Amino acid sequence: MRYFVLAADYDGTLAHDGRVDEATINSIRKLRDSGRTPILVTGRRIDDLLSVFPFLEIFSMIVAENGALLYNPANGRETLLGDPTPDKLVQALRDDRIPLWVGRGILATVTPHEKNVLDAVRNLGLEWQVIFNKGAVMALPTGVNKASGLKAALSELGFSPHGVVGIGDAENDHAFLELCECSVAVSNALPAVKERADLVVEGDHGAGVSQLIEQLVATDLAEVERRLHRHNIPLGFREDGSQVSIQAYGSSILVAGTSRGGNSALTAGFMERLRERGYQFCIVDPEGDYSGPDCVVLGNKDHAPGPSEVVAVLRHPDQNVVVNLTGMKLEERPLFLEALLPHIQELRAKTGRPHWFFIDEIHHLLPESRDLSPLIPQSMHGIWLVTVHPEHVSKPVLLLVKMVVAIGASPEKTIRSFSEILQDLPPVVPKTELAPGEAIIWIRPEAPFRVGPAQIE
Repeated sequence: MRYFVLAADYDGTLAHDGRVDEATINSIRKLRDSGRTPILVTGRRIDDLLSVFPFLEIFSMIVAENGALLYNPANGRETLLGDPTPDKLVQALRDDRIPLWVGRGILATVTPHEKNVLDAVRNLGLEWQVIFNKGAVMALPTGVNKASGLKAALSELGFSPHGVVGIGDAENDHAFLELCECSVAVSNALPAVKERADLVVEGDHGAGVSQLIEQLVATDLAEVERRLHRHNIPLGFREDGSQVSIQAYGSSILVAGTSRGGNSALTAGFMERLRERGYQFCIVDPEGDYSGPDCVVLGNKDHAPGPSEVVAVLRHPDQNVVVNLTGMKLEERPLFLEALLPHIQELRAKTGRPHWFFIDEIHHLLPESRDLSPLIPQSMHGIWLVTVHPEHVSKPVLLLVKMVVAIGASPEKTIRSFSEILQDLPPVVPKTELAPGEAIIWIRPEAPFRVGPAQIE
């Protein structure tokens, strides 16, 4: 499963004229039954929401007041995510006889009173922003919006924005829709929202949400995959200057070739791109070659980490992990990885994380002599394998690979060796010696192509 969370706006999306119909409520229950998590993202106050929608318990979390407040329907706990609404701002606007509704971290009025709000914020020297939602005018602390509120909700629930489908209709939905891996607009959405969405459903309001849920449950939105170019991860450039990028989800890559061919630099560069885009990764590092900012390194030459230690850190959505095995005997390392893999699969089944799983020196950790079929599901995605000896890697592991990145002195031998193991007809690769950083990339079953050194580094 790719999408674990549905984040939905209320007014104009779930609700029509402030009300949600029974069919839409039943669709959200169907979403929950599929193992997914619904989150409501709204500009309304909780008390106001309860007065028109007494079914808040069907959501796992509610982002209210346009991101200023987090509400847990299971226990009624409210968490203010910014500064409280200043009494002096409220009083100043009431003195001007501006119609107001006031929340814990937000105040709102209607057009054309936005100038009064802006003047009051400026005169009082407040770090508050003014945003619009159709005819509504809202003032909140700077940096607080539906996206920041959704991030807080996801963090509390243990999910990443990369596992979220968001659906909305208006200006104040832009921020949280941009955060989601897949953004959806209902048919009654503003043109600007439709233009920026990855998908526009045919139905309006709740009918559109129900339509999205049907697709989500039936196909996990596989049909939308090719539209999500904004998440593609650049790998390098062909010799003609065209960019090579890969899908952030579903890819499985083998980096193979002679020693000192640049596999560590290529792997570290790819991890940096994942880090920049907020994808979580874990790398099993037998030789202690990897580290980096925003990474927790578990293990050293004096300490061998355990699987539970690794998973405990990975439960934090924003934390990347390097598993250093230098403190572990060579013969113990394959056993460690076999013990770790089920934990990784279990965490992915619950949260979709880590998004990428790297294994260096895979010929030592998953050798051809071990039958790993029970541990390697053929649907495993987001894997990056590194080896100088593909012929010594377990065949069930190699069957997962969709892309081969051949580096070093004899890329044609590397690709031929890989093909022979899988009993595939090898592609035509001219005999050549690659400079450090260069690679021959073979995306099966397409023809291989060469990537230049400056760009791939």
